[in-house]
Amino acid sequence: MSRAYKYYDFIMAAFVCVLLCSNLIGAAKAAQLTLPIVGAVTFSAGVLFFPISYIFGDILTEVYGYKYDRRAVWAGFGALLFASLMSWIVLQLPPANNAFMQTYQAHLEGVFGNTPRIVLGSIIAFCCGSFANSFVLAKMKLLTQGKQLWMRTIGSTLVGELVDSSLFYVIAFYGIWPNEQLFAVAVAQYVLKTSWEVLMTPVTYRVVAFLKRAEQEDYYDRHTNFTPFSLKV
Repeated sequence: MSRAYKYYDFIMAAFVCVLLCSNLIGAAKAAQLTLPIVGAVTFSAGVLFFPISYIFGDILTEVYGYKYDRRAVWAGFGALLFASLMSWIVLQLPPANNAFMQTYQAHLEGVFGNTPRIVLGSIIAFCCGSFANSFVLAKMKLLTQGKQLWMRTIGSTLVGELVDSSLFYVIAFYGIWPNEQLFAVAVAQYVLKTSWEVLMTPVTYRVVAFLKRAEQEDYYDRHTNFTPFSLKV
């Protein structure tokens, strides 16, 4: 039977918030930094924050189990779908006939006027990558008998982000970008995303330990139905 938790709703809300913001704010901006040894690296500005959603996914699965993370993923899917629909409707509405609104419309289209392929790629990649991340972590927890949390969080993120990055760039940009550029950008994004998980491991440890004590929960998915097509907990 499902039970009530003190902090689950807050973690899920934070997960959805990070997901929405990372997809709406800065996702279309290509930033460039010059790093020692590596040189100039070009990346999407949203990549600095999107991996945080995977950290929340790890925390949800580790503490509450796959079923609770699955519900959060579907909440994120619904939020992304609504945001995409709302953006499309707002952009289609004709602006008022004045200079300010004409200029403002152009700015809105620049920020929120993502092509259908990019929106589709983002939503599909997020769902598939998040479910892969949660599934791998849940299975690794059973295999390691709850030990070596760092191995589970990093290992599951390596798989989840690989699925996410591969699907997104193929769906959104295949046939538009040269294949060499497509591969190079996807690899750079993948390295940056997974590096976030490694750097945030100490924080993940602290949050997981706090939640396990506060919730009196440390769930093992021994008899879980891992279908992604359910909201049951």
